[in-house]
Amino acid sequence: MSRAQAESVIKNIIREIVQECASKGHSLSETLVAFMVKAVVLDPQNEFNVDRTLTKDDVQKLIKYCVERLVDARSPSLDTIKMQVYFDMNYTSRKEFLDEHRRVLEARLTPVTREITDSRARTREELESLYRKIVSYVLLRSGLGSPTDIAVVREATAALQSVFPQTELGTFMSLTKRDKERQLQELTFIVSGIRLFNKECGKGGEGIDDLPGILNEAIPATTQNVDIEIQNSQQSAFRFTALVEHFQALDPPVLPNEIPVQLLKESLINVRQHEAFLRILLNDIIGCAQQVEMLVNQLGARMDQLQQTVQSKTAVPTAQVYPQFISISHLWTCFQDEMVLLSVLSNILASIEPFTRTQRDLFPEEILVPHLEGVVIKSDEQRIHETMGNRVNPDDFMDNPQLQWLFPETTKNYDRLLLQYRGCCGYTIIKHNRLLLPGNPDIGILQYQDKLYVFSSRSAAYEFAAYPDKAIALVAEAAKKSPELIQLLELHQQFAAISPYSQGEGRMIEKPVTKSDSGTQTDTHILEHNIVKNYEWNEWELRRKALKLANLRTRITKSMQTNLSNIRRDNETQVYLLKDQGAQTKRDGQSNVPRPQVFLAGLRGVRGIRTMVKMDLTRSVDEI
Repeated sequence: MSRAQAESVIKNIIREIVQECASKGHSLSETLVAFMVKAVVLDPQNEFNVDRTLTKDDVQKLIKYCVERLVDARSPSLDTIKMQVYFDMNYTSRKEFLDEHRRVLEARLTPVTREITDSRARTREELESLYRKIVSYVLLRSGLGSPTDIAVVREATAALQSVFPQTELGTFMSLTKRDKERQLQELTFIVSGIRLFNKECGKGGEGIDDLPGILNEAIPATTQNVDIEIQNSQQSAFRFTALVEHFQALDPPVLPNEIPVQLLKESLINVRQHEAFLRILLNDIIGCAQQVEMLVNQLGARMDQLQQTVQSKTAVPTAQVYPQFISISHLWTCFQDEMVLLSVLSNILASIEPFTRTQRDLFPEEILVPHLEGVVIKSDEQRIHETMGNRVNPDDFMDNPQLQWLFPETTKNYDRLLLQYRGCCGYTIIKHNRLLLPGNPDIGILQYQDKLYVFSSRSAAYEFAAYPDKAIALVAEAAKKSPELIQLLELHQQFAAISPYSQGEGRMIEKPVTKSDSGTQTDTHILEHNIVKNYEWNEWELRRKALKLANLRTRITKSMQTNLSNIRRDNETQVYLLKDQGAQTKRDGQSNVPRPQVFLAGLRGVRGIRTMVKMDLTRSVDEI
């Protein structure tokens, strides 16, 4: 089966699973279903062979298993997968968030822009209508007030008339479409800057929100909410970890019916994933706060500079104030971007919270508290503190040169290294069947095949380093049983090679694309003495050489030597070039001749005289 046929089969399977889940009252996205198909195929308990084509029975079994897992209402594992798919589909980098926002804004303004640039207004009413559209465009693009508010429209119109009176519409109409769009943007920046400056001076700013003040209140509130969510997730993780360790330490293990250990581990993975996403959002919010602080300082400095430029002056050159208005407008646009970014992050924060409800419903306080009596609940910091100073001895691994151990005093940027399994102990995942414990870098970081691993204890480090390849493979096997670990532990590269298909739109479920430009060249003859100097591949060149040889058979070569060519040699002659010479006299002599001057009298006529008189006024040579 070709790849295209295989993808077509998988797409049909996904659609059938979506329809069957919808018939049971579960509306699921194809992206989530595609990831579940991949998870079911990879799970070794389901006995699917990824190297052979799916039969009809395999397809029916695959659909059955996927539907059972997708409609399970008491599965923290399913909630974790849903959380991962949602976050992967909705979260992106800061730059991509803002680029998408600007793209949507431009798309919404396209109809208004087209009406202005394509207008062929001629009459007075049409020109007035065009001017009103320009005012609406300025308000819509700047976001400083509503175009339906009369007070806002009047203020924007007054500001626009100060820089672009209605009499300039004729010149505007003669511009090209691109120049019109460029001028509209420039007018928007200038008008926005004027209105913002008037608001700062207390003389206007109708409909303009105090974005710096709003952000200074909203960012700390959002940060506090994220901190509370992180603390709650950490407390739940500490409790689940302590209970799992307690139940597994019992000999023989006596497990309560109301607390299945496997569900505890799935709930632990769920809260750990929730905490990881919250920390990503918190980092973005902190960056947003830093950006707002910088923008507030820049806006204050720009306002003071503009105030000094225009104070006590009746007229100011436009070359001095227009750039400052534009700069203020750009700064305010940055405030608007921070508002959009904070709103998006808040929406994501609120949207991922429901994906933790299943584990909260399964293990409420009244169920956990009785079993926590006498159990020591340790935080991640306490676990790391307990293992401080208990380091690995690198001399114990001298027989394996592939193993290298890194320590804080010998490694630069030790706390910024990219650790495998998101800083969790790989040996604990294997030993305790997918139990997540944080690793302690102070024990030593194992560098194996350009990857870095940390461990929760010294013994775990020795056990993992004894058979690193086997341990890495066992971690991948554990992730097959709990597919949500692929995203949490960042195991995409390990599963890329065994992924049968790449289906779906999310990056999380796609096969990573690793491409590189490479080239190779093979020498025609490796050994120098095997090169045939007179080899020729072109048959027309061979024909030309054959004709030349055939013609030479009838030719005679002659030579002679003459007296001129006998012992000829090159001769050279060197000469001295003439130098420039000049003469200088003591003084310059010159002569001047009188300038002829003639006056004609009686050109207009004199009473009683009808003739014209010519008078020579030229001075003699002696008088000069």
